[in-house]
Amino acid sequence: MSKPSRCRALQMQVALLLVLLLAASLLPAGDAASGFCAGKCAVRCARSRAKRGACMKYCGLCCEECACVPTGRSGSRDECPCYRDMLTAGPRKRPKCP
Repeated sequence: MSKPSRCRALQMQVALLLVLLLAASLLPAGDAASGFCAGKCAVRCARSRAKRGACMKYCGLCCEECACVPTGRSGSRDECPCYRDMLTAGPRKRPKCP
C-alpha cells in the first residue's frame, strides 16, 4: 500500500470515529435509568386510577432526578429523602413527587 492510500485510509477511520461519537452524543442520556424508573413508578402508581398518567409523569421526573423511588404508595417516603423533599414551584410549595 502506498503512503497516500494509507493516509487516506487513516483519514476515513478518523472520520468514521467522529461520526460514531457524534451519533452516540445525540442518544438520550439515562436510558438504563428510565427503565428502572418506569418499573418503580408503575408499581408506585398502580393504585392511582384517575390520575395514573400524571402520577407516572411526575414519578418519572422525580426518579430521574433522585435515582430512587420509595416503595409502596404512601408512608414510605423516608426511603428516598430527595424524592420526599422535592417541591413544586410557586408560592404554595406542595410536594412534587407522588
